[in-house]
Amino acid sequence: MISLHFDHGLIPVIAQDSTTQEILMLAYANSEAVELTRSTGFAHYYSRSRKKLWKKGEESGHTQRVVRIITDCDEDALIYQIEQKGAACHTGYRSCFYRTLEGEIIAEKVFDPDEVYANKPE
Repeated sequence: MISLHFDHGLIPVIAQDSTTQEILMLAYANSEAVELTRSTGFAHYYSRSRKKLWKKGEESGHTQRVVRIITDCDEDALIYQIEQKGAACHTGYRSCFYRTLEGEIIAEKVFDPDEVYANKPE
């Protein structure tokens, strides 16, 4: 069994479409999130801003079913190869990587975040 290396309790996780290999997002996980991901088969992360564990899609319904988890050579970064339901990005795009440094939008929106998160408690 591999022994993951967490930096300040967290490890970066890339979510990658298992079929197309498209990079969909980057997030962080703590050991609990990794274990929940492994035990449930759905992607879990740790929110650095909210300081809490979260399951991808718990509010939007846009879940990530994990097909495989891969680690890098230093065991300090992960790739969740996933089947994405809906969009990965909370802004409504399929991928969080939807624009260039110049600000050019290079993808289409999948959903309207104002509608999906309309009833989100503040």
